[in-house]
Amino acid sequence: MTLLLLILPLFSSLVNGFGGSRVGASGASGIAVFHSMATATVALFLSYTVLVEEEVLWVDLGTCFDVAGYTVEWGLLFDPLTAVMIVVVTSISALVHVYATSYMTTDPHLPRFLAFLSLFTFFMLLLVTASNYFQLFVGWEGVGLASYLLISFWHQRVQASKAALQALVVNKVGDFFLAVGLMLVLTTVYTTDFATVFALLPVLTAVELHCGGWSCALVEGIGFTFLLAAMAKSAQIGLHTWLLSAMEGPTPVSALLHAATMVTAGVFLLLRSSPLLEHAPVTLWYIAGVGALTAFFAGTCGLVQHDIKKIIALSTCSQLGYMFYACGLSQYSLSLFHLTNHAFFKALLFLGAGAVIHALQGEQDLRRMGGLAQVMPMTYAAMSIASLALMGFPFLSGFYSKDRILETAWAYGAPIGYFNFWLTTAAAVCTAAYSWRLLYWVFLSDTNAYKAVMRHAHEADERMLWTFRLLLLGSIFSGYLLKDAFAGLGSDFLKESLAVTPSGISVLIESEFVPFYVKTLPLVGSCLGGLGALVFYHSAAYPTLVRVQMRHPVVHWFHVFLVKKWFFDLLYNRYIATGTMALGHYLYTTIDRALINGFLVILLPRFLNRARRLDSPMGRDNRFKICVLRVRLPFEA
Repeated sequence: MTLLLLILPLFSSLVNGFGGSRVGASGASGIAVFHSMATATVALFLSYTVLVEEEVLWVDLGTCFDVAGYTVEWGLLFDPLTAVMIVVVTSISALVHVYATSYMTTDPHLPRFLAFLSLFTFFMLLLVTASNYFQLFVGWEGVGLASYLLISFWHQRVQASKAALQALVVNKVGDFFLAVGLMLVLTTVYTTDFATVFALLPVLTAVELHCGGWSCALVEGIGFTFLLAAMAKSAQIGLHTWLLSAMEGPTPVSALLHAATMVTAGVFLLLRSSPLLEHAPVTLWYIAGVGALTAFFAGTCGLVQHDIKKIIALSTCSQLGYMFYACGLSQYSLSLFHLTNHAFFKALLFLGAGAVIHALQGEQDLRRMGGLAQVMPMTYAAMSIASLALMGFPFLSGFYSKDRILETAWAYGAPIGYFNFWLTTAAAVCTAAYSWRLLYWVFLSDTNAYKAVMRHAHEADERMLWTFRLLLLGSIFSGYLLKDAFAGLGSDFLKESLAVTPSGISVLIESEFVPFYVKTLPLVGSCLGGLGALVFYHSAAYPTLVRVQMRHPVVHWFHVFLVKKWFFDLLYNRYIATGTMALGHYLYTTIDRALINGFLVILLPRFLNRARRLDSPMGRDNRFKICVLRVRLPFEA
């Protein structure tokens, strides 16, 4: 059954990829949906074995290579962390497969699209079930490759191809640092197996890593490389640019990549490496800072965006910042808890946005929508509940994990802890504001769409609506049902997977006794932010602000600063992309074209050919005669 978890999506991908033209669109849809449902069923059985019967499963698949004492093995590990991840990944993947068969039904290349979805699921399952860092790296690279194929699915569109290439390049930064960390682990303990590496952590702590004039404990260096790798894969600030560009892919791709799979791979790397990170306190401090700053950055940028998918993508970036922040506070179970809850309501938001785009014939600009509450009541209800869960509304899934992370941020104490608390609280207020802004412009405001578009607007079909209903169950009840298992003080639910330290337990206990205003501040701020957004956009304040923004230079610059997403794209294009292209042009003209093509390819073969001719018997005679002529001619003259 453990191998069946990986075989089913791989088989579906191969059949639809190589035989899609034979089975047709309906046959490919049936194959993909059946295998995705079967994979989710197998995942449920395995998770029951691990979580309820408390059996950790390990499958030895043989040795990959064993050279000079360096050993890398293939194996599958099913512990509580893996059990939670496979349920989340396979359930979201199955619902996205069902949704895609309806959303992409008119696309002539539907079998290829479903093959890419199944391939992505296979690599993601390979990543989360890995028993060593090398196998995790293989799944990590496979996820990046599959995401490139999915984002560039409509490759005839220039923007889609550019977005896929950007995602691939930025993720290669994370791949490089993960490979460096993998090499540091392998050359120190001669293996990448998780159990062995974590057992030898005292060795990694005692070894010093020197780089120029800078030195630190080896475990800090490994932890820092893992942090940089996770930042690229999970779109943290500085390496987040690919996430918004990835919206050029089909909406089911956005739901699968940004809900529970690819973007959470970086968080999973930190969770899996939690025993190692607990020996790297400096790295934990950086993780917390990166997470808090990312949540605030994405929250502020989401206030002024107009593309419906990009707003939801920025909310994904913000929530990933909360997960990073929880890891930096050594609250790994809270991070996994928020990851699980986030998967349901974020997938629901993306699929609902896809239904809206489909109903409006491809329109994604909020300013050209409106008045859809009566036309699409089920979609409106689903996206409203998902947005409330995202904001942390009481008794919905996000409330139990997001607010608990904010409470532990205050309980952490120290000036940096209080600063991060206010930063993440401000991010929560921004989240509520842009969520209600989205709902108002899409469903509640007077329509700005063309008459012909609104005439053909319609509710999603029954197949899509069933995915909404199932995701609604998770968005409403997952937090309440799982809070004691993940965040309970006496819970040992994840003791076999995640590091549990006395300091982490003490912070979790103190979070129960923080002041009342600290507990209610995020909720009050979210309510005020949401109501403020409704009043602001419904009243005359919005046109007034637009006029002020156009006339006042400071307000205009601040608005442009947020619209341009803190100018990260501008900085990368001006100082990195342009410089890299100039360097590449110089290397091409001087080394490739002049040295390699000019000398090694053209001149050197000619010289060697001339030397070969001169060394032949006829060449030697001719050379002698020529020399004689050259010697005797002056005397004859």
